[in-house]
Amino acid sequence: MKLSVIIPVFNEVHTIKQIIKEVRNQEIKDIEIIVVDDYSTDGTREFLKNKLFKDIDKIIYHKKNKGKGAAIRSAQKFINGDIVIIQDADLEYDPKDYVKLIEPINAHNTKVVYGSRVIKNNRYFSKNFISLSRIFFNHMLTIFSNIINNQNLSDAHTCYKMFDSTVFKSLKLCEDDFAFCPEVTSKISRLKLEIIEVQISYNGRTMDEGKKIGIIDGFRALYVLIKYRFIK
Repeated sequence: MKLSVIIPVFNEVHTIKQIIKEVRNQEIKDIEIIVVDDYSTDGTREFLKNKLFKDIDKIIYHKKNKGKGAAIRSAQKFINGDIVIIQDADLEYDPKDYVKLIEPINAHNTKVVYGSRVIKNNRYFSKNFISLSRIFFNHMLTIFSNIINNQNLSDAHTCYKMFDSTVFKSLKLCEDDFAFCPEVTSKISRLKLEIIEVQISYNGRTMDEGKKIGIIDGFRALYVLIKYRFIK
């Protein structure tokens, strides 16, 4: 089956080449890479245009910075694969986990798989998170998401979300920023689709190292969960 990999990127000049290389070198032979540059200003944009374009199937350039959700939405209509996954442009998530993530979909056990950073033998663990506060807030947001959406996830806000492409292309996505995560989880819940979780590796980075999600995004996630449960 063909796997489409959506890579939203904003100011990741130091990691974009490596992540493209790692995605391209996976065991899955038929991979489509769609990169959306969200108006990078650190040289990423030029690097994509002049050096990396040969290794990428589709590059979309935003004319202004819109956010991760907007970048994913821009890529949505260009998906040609049978399965689609979201891949951050940093090196926090390892594409080697694609093989594990794709198995439940290939086996027709589900149409949606999340890669969990915090599940191991049904217990939460903190390996490679950058702080206890991030573990706590991620856990609390996941609990709230589970209550709102009647789900039983361990890591609702993971980057690694894999979908049957027919399901993913049918979703009417609206959120521009990191709120893509609670939005898509809520909309999958509305479709009554089961989300299977698979344990993945994770190597978190700090704000000084380029991490962009912060506490304001946490409050946005709470609002968006309520929004799609009770308002929209």
